[in-house]
Amino acid sequence: MRRIYVALAGLQLIAVLAQFYFAGIGAFDRPQTSDSYELHATLGMMAIPVLSLVITVVATLVKAPGRLIGLSILPLGLVVVQMLIIMLGRALNDGTGNTTAASLAVFGLHAINGLAIMAVAGRVLAGARRLVSADGAAPRTVTAPVP
Repeated sequence: MRRIYVALAGLQLIAVLAQFYFAGIGAFDRPQTSDSYELHATLGMMAIPVLSLVITVVATLVKAPGRLIGLSILPLGLVVVQMLIIMLGRALNDGTGNTTAASLAVFGLHAINGLAIMAVAGRVLAGARRLVSADGAAPRTVTAPVP
């Protein structure tokens, strides 16, 4: 079961990396349309939160340390922050929907928070791998027959 935890944590890190890739596709798409960031939005609002929930349940089942369980759910919280950043940035646009200096400053936080999500996903994967390694490194007790 711990190997499943590692696999899911690896899948989540790959999904976060794909987020950056899809954001790049959206940024360079010409002409910009409402669909330019569709892959980025779908992956970010569906796959990463679901993976975070599943990973947290598995971390609990494999009796991971509490800190690692907390890190496992953190990407979900950071995705919520991503949505709040977008909402605040849009609220700071001008009356016609065009960005302002204030909205751009807030929107820039979206990328920084994305890096935080990536860092947390990497730490979860590293912690999951250490958990599996600890299983293999645990000393085995051998009982010798008593004469």
